[in-house]
Amino acid sequence: MNMKKHEGRYRYVTPSGWRKTIVHPEHVVRLEVVTDPHTGMRVSKVGAEERPSGELWMHWNLQRDSKRTRTVVHVYATHVVTANYVGIDLQAMSAEFHEISRCTRAGHSVPPPPPTLPKELSDVTAKCLNVRKNGTLVFDIVGQSNHGVCTAAMDPRAAFERIERLDHICEIVSKSGVGVREVVCQAVSA
Repeated sequence: MNMKKHEGRYRYVTPSGWRKTIVHPEHVVRLEVVTDPHTGMRVSKVGAEERPSGELWMHWNLQRDSKRTRTVVHVYATHVVTANYVGIDLQAMSAEFHEISRCTRAGHSVPPPPPTLPKELSDVTAKCLNVRKNGTLVFDIVGQSNHGVCTAAMDPRAAFERIERLDHICEIVSKSGVGVREVVCQAVSA
């Protein structure tokens, strides 16, 4: 998890190497946002003793240009990964469930195989969320095939609720053995 307040000097990141179920506030890494003298871009200053999440670049790529407070959460949600693995289109599936479509805009998943380098995964995730130049997002949440799920929201609770809803409907669809209705309709008409 990663959070940056609007125009804040710091971003707050969960540490690398910790089980997220036992992270306490004092474990959260505070990184200063500075301007890189060589590129002029805003970057996170990571001290030698600090151990932020290995997904640091992905989080920053989704926060850097935002004009609002934004929390980015990336987890390895079992049912989302399963749905992606069996080829379910999360965007199409989400549109069929009011539970998620009324308050969450699911984008297309990062296609398999997911990039193995953090910068590449970050760039493809940002493309799937459709990050605009002004920092706004077209979509709120995307699956990352064979990897996990990533979402952005104003606060951690809203971000986790999006993941929880998507994971819940992925569980329902995965256990049904059907996939999305489009697939069912195609099979019936064939």
